[in-house]
Amino acid sequence: MKQLKKDLQAVSKTLKQLTLRTEKIAKRLDKLEKAKPAKKAKAKTKPKVTKKPVQVSAAATVLAIIKRSRKGVDVATLKSKAGIGSATVNSIIYRLKKKGKIKSSGKGIYVRHGCQAYTVDRDTISITDFWRGMGDGC
Repeated sequence: MKQLKKDLQAVSKTLKQLTLRTEKIAKRLDKLEKAKPAKKAKAKTKPKVTKKPVQVSAAATVLAIIKRSRKGVDVATLKSKAGIGSATVNSIIYRLKKKGKIKSSGKGIYVRHGCQAYTVDRDTISITDFWRGMGDGC
């Protein structure tokens, strides 16, 4: 009976030690929870859709270059500014001329249809006539 009593005391002592360790661990967890605020659950977001860059056609590029020029543009300039070959430029010029978007103002010089390249000679044109001619959107 004495042996049983000693065994019970040893088990009791061990249980007290385990209880103390458990309480210490619980206190540490409480401190950690207080230190870090509770994270909110993130709402599911839609995946980001990246927009593809808009590709401008070669014809639109050539037409834009011609529109920006007041006196007209030659084929060599179109090739260098647009970065395309001469056969492509010639094909685009042909199509734009057929559609009436551009016209030829001289040999190899192209301007937007409805625009004229003005050369000002003070003896032959008045300022009023000059500005009236420039009002056509060129």
